Amino acid sequence: MSKIKISAVSYTNTKPFIYGIMHSAIIDKIELSLDIPSDCAAKLIANQVDIGLIPVAAIPDVPDANIVADYCIGSVGAVNSVFIFSNVEVSEIKTVKLDLQSRTSNNLAKVLLKFHWKKEVEFTTDAGAVTDAIVLIGDRTFGKQKEYAFSYDMGQEWMNFTGLPFVYAAWVANKPIPQAFIVEFNKALSLGLSSRALVLKELPERDDIDLEDYLLHKLDFELSDSKRKALDLFLSYIARL
Repeated sequence: MSKIKISAVSYTNTKPFIYGIMHSAIIDKIELSLDIPSDCAAKLIANQVDIGLIPVAAIPDVPDANIVADYCIGSVGAVNSVFIFSNVEVSEIKTVKLDLQSRTSNNLAKVLLKFHWKKEVEFTTDAGAVTDAIVLIGDRTFGKQKEYAFSYDMGQEWMNFTGLPFVYAAWVANKPIPQAFIVEFNKALSLGLSSRALVLKELPERDDIDLEDYLLHKLDFELSDSKRKALDLFLSYIARL
């Protein structure tokens, strides 16, 4: 049987998943690449990989998309790595610079601004543009709250808006995957999550974020029924943008 090609995100929030995969026999059955979220999605859409940990906003663009794992990158409230940063209050935001690394967070910002805060704003992807606010995700947000007058954690704002948790990325396949592999893959992911204390010891120390709080409490990895409900709701809002 040919190896299953998997693309995963290379941020700190995926380190437990990578640890579990690397410390399971499944590593011999896959070809693993580590990418930024937008590249994970692009590879899956282009059929360059079989499974990707992709931003959920990209799911409608994946041919024959199906979620193949019981785990995700999610949060129940604040996540502490998906932000709108601004030097003005949200009521005064008129222009927003989007983050090219994640389609989900950009769309979440658009959904929150339009439907939660009732704001019509202009968006840009021009890296050199000067805007009232920016969307930023992942490790690049660590310590950034000190640099801006206002920081809006989009996991918390989604919870304020809907009362639901949020799913940022899910393990999605673009073709049928053998059930035996899915079972083994879930076991590998579960191993990684149960080994977060070991993962923390392997991470470099940082003074700009509490990594233990982040990996053990802010992130919530179970793809629960409430997260699936939130995912469906989020995709319905995207369709209305």
